[in-house]
Amino acid sequence: MELVVVRASVRLVERSQGDGAAHARALYLDLMRRSLLDAIYRHPELVRVRPKGRLKRSVTSLLERRGVRLVRQRHFDPERRAEGRDWPQHAHTMIGVERLRNIQTCVEKVIRSGVPGDLIETGVWRGGSVILMRAVLKAYDISDRTVWVADSFRGLPPPDADGYPADAGASFHEYKELAVPLDEVRENFNRYGLLDDQVEFLEGWFRDTLPAAPIEQLAVMRLDGDHYESTWDALTNLYPKLSSGGYVIIDDYLLIDPCRAAVDDFRDNNAIVDELETVDWNAVFWRKR
Repeated sequence: MELVVVRASVRLVERSQGDGAAHARALYLDLMRRSLLDAIYRHPELVRVRPKGRLKRSVTSLLERRGVRLVRQRHFDPERRAEGRDWPQHAHTMIGVERLRNIQTCVEKVIRSGVPGDLIETGVWRGGSVILMRAVLKAYDISDRTVWVADSFRGLPPPDADGYPADAGASFHEYKELAVPLDEVRENFNRYGLLDDQVEFLEGWFRDTLPAAPIEQLAVMRLDGDHYESTWDALTNLYPKLSSGGYVIIDDYLLIDPCRAAVDDFRDNNAIVDELETVDWNAVFWRKR
């Protein structure tokens, strides 16, 4: 009888320790999400003023060339930040709470179900999404998966309207805020203690880097290329490497028409019927079955 009691006590202690580890992991990842969104201190931010009218824009451009930028102060809006509807001055991501949770959930599911492969995001801005991917691997003590960080690190390319008519008129390449240098993204990883040999960077346009990328297998791929061309290049080069049971996450599918058109065309051309699920007002995902 005493032996039974001892064994029961041991099992109780082990279960308690396991619950404690899970709780600590959940707290760590929750803090990571809040930190990546810069939702803890809620300081006012300085926002660039975008004047209307050719003359005002010309004057603004002249001032910026001389090192003067017109800005206004904006109070922190927790709802807009949580929904991913602002362009934060300091945060390492602009995608909001639900899209960050979606990334975490997808990575956790492939870990728990044993879906093999690495993780990648194409189009990373300041790196927040892929930093969270690396944090999830760290939290689960996963050392045999790589996080791939694919970006030009100089903004979006000018649209190729001849090759990809859907991109005609796109102006994302004019937004200097989208051009975040590689060294800055690396430093953002480092600030969280997550810059190590499980993080690999692919610098350049997707059409140049992804066909020859040394990626053998993927479990989660998150695409944030905005353009038809960028989205198409990512899907055509990476989807064949996605394991059965892996996840595809498409940012801006519900917001940017060329992005949505590229995804729909790719799914039609490859007879993909896996259900598209909505993340929030912006993103969708599906599981490869």
